[in-house]
Amino acid sequence: MDQATVRPKILCVDDTPEVCTLVQRLLSHRYDVAGANDGLQGIEIAVDIRPDLVLLDMHMPGLTGYEVATRLKSLMPGVPVVALTADVTADIRKRVLAAGCDGYLAKPVDPDGLEDQVQAFLDGAREELKDDSYRQDYQQTLVVRLEDKVRELTRTLERNAELDAQNIQLLEQAQRQARLLAAGAKVGRSIVSILDLDALLNTTVDMICDEFGFYYAGVFLIDEMGEWAVLRAGRGEAGGAMIAKEHKLKVGGLSMIGTCITQRQARIALDVGEEPVHFKNPHLPHTRSEMALALVVGNEVIGALTVQSVEEAAFGDEDATALQAMADQLAVAINNAQLLKELETAHEELVRAKTFEAIATATGEAIHWVGNKAAPIPGSVARITEDFVRYMALANALVPQLPLELREQKFAQLLADAAEVIAERGNFLKDVQADLESCSLKRLRNILSVESIFEDLEIIQSSARAILNIKEDLIGPARKRKDQVISVADLLMETIASMGISDDVARTLFSEGLPCVRADPSQLERVFINLIKNSMEAMVGVEDKRLFIWGREADEPGFIMVDVTDNGHGIPPEIADKIWVAFYTTKGDRGGTGLGLAACAQIVGQLGGRISMESEVGVGTTFSVLLPVAAKEDVEAVAKT
Repeated sequence: MDQATVRPKILCVDDTPEVCTLVQRLLSHRYDVAGANDGLQGIEIAVDIRPDLVLLDMHMPGLTGYEVATRLKSLMPGVPVVALTADVTADIRKRVLAAGCDGYLAKPVDPDGLEDQVQAFLDGAREELKDDSYRQDYQQTLVVRLEDKVRELTRTLERNAELDAQNIQLLEQAQRQARLLAAGAKVGRSIVSILDLDALLNTTVDMICDEFGFYYAGVFLIDEMGEWAVLRAGRGEAGGAMIAKEHKLKVGGLSMIGTCITQRQARIALDVGEEPVHFKNPHLPHTRSEMALALVVGNEVIGALTVQSVEEAAFGDEDATALQAMADQLAVAINNAQLLKELETAHEELVRAKTFEAIATATGEAIHWVGNKAAPIPGSVARITEDFVRYMALANALVPQLPLELREQKFAQLLADAAEVIAERGNFLKDVQADLESCSLKRLRNILSVESIFEDLEIIQSSARAILNIKEDLIGPARKRKDQVISVADLLMETIASMGISDDVARTLFSEGLPCVRADPSQLERVFINLIKNSMEAMVGVEDKRLFIWGREADEPGFIMVDVTDNGHGIPPEIADKIWVAFYTTKGDRGGTGLGLAACAQIVGQLGGRISMESEVGVGTTFSVLLPVAAKEDVEAVAKT
């Protein structure tokens, strides 16, 4: 930048911001004006910007303008320092010159003359002090002020030393409090996750002694009658010996434990030898101070915690605060452990009752179901027996009319033998024959039909098959698995083909490179047969049947998902949960054991997978099977064979 364009820098130091602002407004069109609101700040800015002139208020708090002027002249002897003050006392001009100022300007600032006055000082104008007595007076004033500052500083240092000592004491107390709180927090974090009561109590007393450095810690719990505080956990051999002797203290008795339980607040014995309500325990001979803290949950006191030290006066109020916070956490943890124990007991009883109920219900359902399936069999057997006897009666009526050589033929002999056996069972063919002879041929054709015999046999066969199927549904999932690596896509294609479902109905989509699973092929095939069969039956009456099977990698890593979707009638929401219940079926007299889906869920669950269902009435149903992917080493082992 061209030196001719550099503007002079003016620094205005005044504790009245409005003065600095006014000076900036009057001079900034020609000069670069900076401001400072106290003496120290003015010195710092002057050192930083190296002004060409300083306008200085003489009466400022802290460091006065006189002292600032002296300091600035020592730092920048060639820079003019001009006093700008409202002081109009006698000899003010001489006093400011004695302090080192090069000139004097009075306040209020003259707006019309300020610029010319400033420029004059910049051009070299200076005022001189001809009477050195003012300089001597100023120096003496400086010495006196310095002495006052030294005295003030000395008092401040002494006060600071006292404050430092107090702060050190407070810091030590705070650090101790922090250590206590940190130790309490560590103990609290550790114990809240322990749900076994005995493990909780034993861990607690050990951690308290280790973290706080105590000689002994013990936990007392109030008995069911509320009369005794019973020691449930104690540190070391002493604690073990007292527990073995079933150590207990009377609630409200002459002990710190009994008293703190009654009063529901901490008790501290700084010297147990002088404590009137302290139990002298022979197992803890080195105890010199003790603290007892009530264990309170809500409004109920459940016990107390004792901590003991080998030092006298080892406990203070801050210890009580930190330890009480930890004791409160301990009380909650103990209460939770007790509630969990009660809950486990109640759960065991409930499970036992529910198990018996489930067994009874399942047995009743099974008996009812088997009874329904077996009910047609006796009627069919009776009709077949009746028809058989009638046909035997017809044959028996014809045999006597045969020529003698035919009556001795082996077939005739077999008929005669059969007639005797029938007679022994209470059916007399002659009586049956007599009834038949009274009927016309048309009537005989109505009451005797080979077709009706086959119908009854089909009823028996169907009932027997259903009963055998329930055996497979019940026993199949429990049968020992013979797991192997399976391509689900291949298994599903073979299953669809074996069920004879046409390509017009079934559509399949399998992701490329669909991972294999490890399962028993027979059981996994049974799962998909049941699901596909259910889908086909759900589409009965649907004109354009659509079965869609989609296999892909699941969103959950390490699993594949297979959807079996139909456009059938759908499953109403009110029975959506019931379909997984054993023996529940919506097929009525169309067959079905009610065990298919229950068996599917059990088989898939045994493989580590899940099965779920989504359905909308009138739209269709999707069953989703989640299966874990086979381990890489299993797949590689198969590839090598």
